[in-house]
Amino acid sequence: MPADANAAGDIFGGWVLSQMDLAGGTTATRRAGGRCATVAVDAMTFHLPVFVGDEVSCYAEIVRVGRSSIAVKVETFATRYHNGDTVKVTEGLFTYVAIDENRRPRAVPKV
Repeated sequence: MPADANAAGDIFGGWVLSQMDLAGGTTATRRAGGRCATVAVDAMTFHLPVFVGDEVSCYAEIVRVGRSSIAVKVETFATRYHNGDTVKVTEGLFTYVAIDENRRPRAVPKV
């Protein structure tokens, strides 16, 4: 939406980052069987801009599970409003920690 863009019509990177965090957090939460907190964005690469009107899709894949942490790679694609082309715009590596009801780290269940 226009409120999420700069004067040139490019969507703010922070907005894209927040969508990626939602996708990665949902994936981590499912794997952990409960609440998770974002503890790091270990890498982030912006390949192409996202424009007002583009459809944005984020895809998340777990790449590592530790005792209480889960690393998730998130790739983001934009389907261009003006021509329907789909291009990879961003990718990043997010780390989440499984937390208990007291917001303390807890073990991720074995699969």
